[in-house]
Amino acid sequence: MNTTIMRQLWSIIDESPGKTLTGLNDSDLINQILNKLSAKQKLSSEDCGVINAYLRSRILLIREIAGCSATH
Repeated sequence: MNTTIMRQLWSIIDESPGKTLTGLNDSDLINQILNKLSAKQKLSSEDCGVINAYLRSRILLIREIAGCSATH
Protein backbone atom coordinates (compact mmCIF):
# COMPACT_ATOMS: atom_id res chain seq x y z
CA MET A 1 0.00 0.00 0.00
CA ASN A 2 1.54 3.31 -1.04
CA THR A 3 1.84 6.38 1.15
CA THR A 4 -0.79 8.34 -0.79
CA ILE A 5 -3.41 5.70 -0.08
CA MET A 6 -2.34 5.54 3.57
CA ARG A 7 -2.68 9.31 3.95
CA GLN A 8 -6.08 9.32 2.29
CA LEU A 9 -7.22 6.41 4.43
CA TRP A 10 -6.33 8.07 7.74
CA SER A 11 -7.68 11.40 6.49
CA ILE A 12 -11.04 9.72 5.84
CA ILE A 13 -11.02 8.22 9.32
CA ASP A 14 -10.09 11.55 10.89
CA GLU A 15 -12.73 13.50 8.94
CA SER A 16 -15.57 11.02 9.50
CA PRO A 17 -18.06 11.89 12.24
CA GLY A 18 -17.08 9.92 15.33
CA LYS A 19 -20.69 9.20 16.23
CA THR A 20 -21.24 7.61 12.84
CA LEU A 21 -18.17 5.39 13.09
CA THR A 22 -18.83 4.28 16.64
CA GLY A 23 -22.39 3.29 15.71
CA LEU A 24 -21.28 0.77 13.08
CA ASN A 25 -20.23 -2.84 13.53
CA ASP A 26 -16.71 -3.73 12.41
CA SER A 27 -17.68 -4.92 8.91
CA ASP A 28 -19.87 -1.89 8.19
CA LEU A 29 -17.20 0.46 9.54
CA ILE A 30 -14.54 -1.05 7.28
CA ASN A 31 -16.89 -1.04 4.28
CA GLN A 32 -17.77 2.62 4.82
CA ILE A 33 -14.11 3.62 4.98
CA LEU A 34 -13.29 1.51 1.91
CA ASN A 35 -16.20 3.02 -0.04
CA LYS A 36 -15.07 6.55 0.78
CA LEU A 37 -11.50 5.69 -0.19
CA SER A 38 -12.68 4.07 -3.44
CA ALA A 39 -14.50 7.29 -4.33
CA LYS A 40 -11.21 9.21 -4.04
CA GLN A 41 -8.76 6.63 -5.35
CA LYS A 42 -9.04 3.90 -7.97
CA LEU A 43 -8.44 0.63 -6.13
CA SER A 44 -7.85 -2.83 -7.52
CA SER A 45 -9.45 -5.84 -5.86
CA GLU A 46 -6.00 -6.67 -4.48
CA ASP A 47 -5.73 -3.17 -2.98
CA CYS A 48 -9.17 -3.59 -1.39
CA GLY A 49 -8.11 -6.89 0.18
CA VAL A 50 -4.90 -5.42 1.58
CA ILE A 51 -6.69 -2.33 2.91
CA ASN A 52 -9.46 -4.48 4.41
CA ALA A 53 -6.89 -6.59 6.27
CA TYR A 54 -5.04 -3.44 7.38
CA LEU A 55 -8.24 -1.85 8.70
CA ARG A 56 -9.20 -5.05 10.54
CA SER A 57 -5.81 -5.04 12.25
CA ARG A 58 -6.32 -1.39 13.27
CA ILE A 59 -10.00 -1.55 14.24
CA LEU A 60 -9.39 -0.81 17.93
CA LEU A 61 -7.31 2.27 17.06
CA ILE A 62 -9.97 3.46 14.60
CA ARG A 63 -12.67 3.04 17.26
CA GLU A 64 -10.53 4.90 19.82
CA ILE A 65 -10.03 7.79 17.39
CA ALA A 66 -13.75 7.82 16.56
CA GLY A 67 -14.66 7.72 20.24
CA CYS A 68 -12.45 10.71 21.00
CA SER A 69 -13.91 12.56 18.03
CA ALA A 70 -17.47 11.80 19.15
CA THR A 71 -16.90 13.31 22.60
CA HIS A 72 -15.32 16.57 21.33
